[in-house]
Amino acid sequence: MNRILLASAFFLATVSAALADEIPSALPAAAAVGSAPKAPAPKLVEPHLHIARSNVAGHARIALTFDACMGQADERILSTLVRERIPATIFVTARWLKRNPAAVAVFLQNPDLFELENHGENHIPAVDTPTLIYGIASAGSPQAVRQEVEGGAAAMVAAGIPAPRWFRGSTAKYDLSAIGEIRAMGYRIAGYSVNGDGGSLLGAAITEKRIASARDGDVIISHINQPNHAAGEGVAKALIDLKAKGTEFVRLEDVEDTGDDKTTE
Repeated sequence: MNRILLASAFFLATVSAALADEIPSALPAAAAVGSAPKAPAPKLVEPHLHIARSNVAGHARIALTFDACMGQADERILSTLVRERIPATIFVTARWLKRNPAAVAVFLQNPDLFELENHGENHIPAVDTPTLIYGIASAGSPQAVRQEVEGGAAAMVAAGIPAPRWFRGSTAKYDLSAIGEIRAMGYRIAGYSVNGDGGSLLGAAITEKRIASARDGDVIISHINQPNHAAGEGVAKALIDLKAKGTEFVRLEDVEDTGDDKTTE
């Protein structure tokens, strides 16, 4: 009897040891199945902005806004604005300011024409969770969003530009939490209602057509930092056409405005 009991105990111990050897090998698979899922992409918005209309037939009121992201100043556009005395709001990055002191000097010499506002320090999308937008990595955290905004403003003040009141982030896309953070910093966020040049990637003819189609109360976004792109030619032609039609050009600081997604409230 004792030998039977001993044999049974030995058998159970052997089975238990075998199972113990197998269980750890199964754990990695179980852990992989139960691992945390990839975080969903943040919900992004691309806010619209409109200005108060003139409500005068044949004299539409339009706000021209230009982004100066990186690269060089587009003299085709800048010279047209100065020669035709057309006011505009220019959003500049710290990186662009460093590379274009001559253009900055033109802006500062014409304070009646140009309102200079904040486009950020390094042209990083103002989104406070990690994601890619048009292949550009977002700021990724509230702290990084703040640095992008404050770094851009500091560079402007260092260049002799008045402290900015408006901010427009790279790609003009945001998540709602970042909008709240930027507004809490005291900035209005500049959306737009007409995309004039498709990020400066459109041809001259389609750019001219888009800008020329602007209506009373529209805010146009285009770029003034791509002198080698065909879009700049279309921008310059459209500005002359609009002026000939009696368009009233204004800067954002000149008129009341309305932005969605709580960007100006």
